[in-house]
Amino acid sequence: MANQTIQSKLAPTALGAYSQGIQAGETVYVSGQLGLSANSSVLPSTFSEQAHQAFLNIESILKEVGLTRTNIVKFTVFVSDLNDFSELNKIMASLFMSGALPARSVIQASRLPKDALIEIDAIAVH
Repeated sequence: MANQTIQSKLAPTALGAYSQGIQAGETVYVSGQLGLSANSSVLPSTFSEQAHQAFLNIESILKEVGLTRTNIVKFTVFVSDLNDFSELNKIMASLFMSGALPARSVIQASRLPKDALIEIDAIAVH
């Protein structure tokens, strides 16, 4: 089975030579999402706003192949400052209040694209 490219008009276009997402069999890989909306090239000013938008972008991409956040099995989260770790936990707790929580890695990065405060990629399974 060939890999299927996933493209959502509700998420920002890729900033480089990559896809928003790829479906390989039953697994979907969502590329790192910043806190940009589909219709703006300007990042919100706060960590919380950027994080919420990044999660919304991931959900928009997953929706293109009939998935929701409940299908997510793993996140990798890059933050520019680990002092935002507790805020990230609060946001994730509000999004994943029931059921199995996805696995997650959180890494502090010295710099993210567009000087973002957060970037999130995801793996989901049908």
